[in-house]
Parts: sequence; structure tokens; C-alpha cells
Amino acid sequence: MRVLALFGPTAVGKTGVAIEVAELLRERGEDPVAVSCDAIQVYEGLEILSGAASAAERARLEHRLLGVVPIDGEFSAGRYATLAHAEIDQLLADGRRPIVVGGTGLYLRAALAELEMRPQVPSQVRAAVEAELAERGPEALHAELAPELASGVHPNDRKRIARLTELARLGVAPHASSEGLWTETLRRPALLAGLTVARGELDARIDARVEAMIAAGAQQEVRLAAAAGASRTARAAIGFEELLAGDVAGMKAAQRRFARRQLTWMRRMPRVTTIDRGGRDDAEIAAEIVKLTD
Repeated sequence: MRVLALFGPTAVGKTGVAIEVAELLRERGEDPVAVSCDAIQVYEGLEILSGAASAAERARLEHRLLGVVPIDGEFSAGRYATLAHAEIDQLLADGRRPIVVGGTGLYLRAALAELEMRPQVPSQVRAAVEAELAERGPEALHAELAPELASGVHPNDRKRIARLTELARLGVAPHASSEGLWTETLRRPALLAGLTVARGELDARIDARVEAMIAAGAQQEVRLAAAAGASRTARAAIGFEELLAGDVAGMKAAQRRFARRQLTWMRRMPRVTTIDRGGRDDAEIAAEIVKLTD
């Protein structure tokens, strides 16, 4: 049995498609389980902001690795890889179909392949970089990165700028781009389905999703998370800082930038089957994906 991986940009509708896929697989006698590959959905307390599957959606399809990290905890792709490998291996051993669902390209890589690890950063180095970020701002540190690294990072991407700065100060060469983070060698046989949609429709979906998040209480959620001591990796959630500042338009812009990075990841994935969902509902897309599993 192959792992099924559903990837795509934010707001493209991955969760809805995964649920419809699961319904069709059950009709064939399978027992599917979703395994989230999202860097923010792992946090407890950021369910709205991260777009995690709702209670109603989880009732239709069991989801693993949602809300497994406290809001003040640091988390990494390496830790995620350990958890995801264990979940996927156990599901396959039990004869259940893992459906890996998400939009964090590095976490998808971590779930499906062996991750080349970078060393843990000493606490004093991390604290020094965090202090500089707070004092000088991310744009200043971005300007000090090597050109080949800076070109692939947005000047306001605090998390990636901090990580690259930390590694540079340790004398460790980071990956220059996401291209070097993928591999054609997977741990388990897998079908990779990448969902896409036209740029204009995707932007409209993102705007609508952000508005729905606001209506559902996302601003209050991030305020509570900040008050609870949200870690740096939790605060890296797209829109976290913008919503703390009441900048909804800024959050929409950040989501659109993130979607473009996700699509870049998808283009660099070997053997991914790209599916354009423009004008089609979740059930129709799911039927196309399930045919590929035959």
C-alpha cells in the first residue's frame, strides 16, 4: 500500500479534498488516516490561524499530529520527522492508508524521506540573534546574509532569517534553497498529488479564508497565544504578528507570499502529479486522485 500525499498552497482546499478521498477509499474497504504536515498545525492553541481540521472534519477523517506541541514549545522539522515516520510506519503496519496532508514543503519532505539534519543551535547563539532581531529588525539581518541565501528569503521572514543567521554564526553551511531539500528517494512508496489553481482564484480564496479566520476569532487566538508565551517557532505562523498589530491586509499579503513559496516547492518535487482544481469541487478532485491509487 502506498502513502498518499496531498500538497498545495494555502486555501486551495486540501482538507476538504482529503476528506472526500477518504470517503472513496472507505468504499473500497480501506481505513485511511490523515497525517498533518504543517509547521503550525502541530501547535495547541493556533487551530484557527493554522487552518487545522475542525472537530466536524476530524469526525469524518481522523487526523494525526494536530495540536501536539504546547504553544510555548520550540519545534523543528527534525522533531516532526521523527513523529511523522512513526505515525506513517505504524499505520502501514496496521494496514491503514496514511494520507499526508499539508502545505509546509519541508515538513512534507521530512514525512516522506530522510531529512538531512542541521546541528542544534546553542541557546546563547539563539538568544543573541533574537535580541538583534528585536533591536534591529529582520531586514537588517537579512541584508547581512550571503547573497545566494538572502535572495530566497523575504526580508520580513523572521524565522528563516534567524535560522540562517544562527547557522552562519556557527560556521555551518545551510541549504541555499528549497531545491536541495527534496529527494527522489522516499522512505515508503508514495503517490504525490499537488493541488493548484489559477493565481486570481487562489488570491480570492486566500482573502476569503482570512476573513473567515477573523470571523472565527483568529485575532483573539493570537493574543491569547502571545500572552501564554508563544515560542519563536509558533509566532512564525503566517499572519501571527500581523494580527497582533491588527493588520488584516498585511496578513492577506503574507498569505499570498507564502502561497507563492508553496507553489515553488511543488514545482521542484520529483514525480508529483499536479491537479488543477479550478472550477471543480472537492468530490471531483478526490475521484481523480483515487483513480491514481489503483
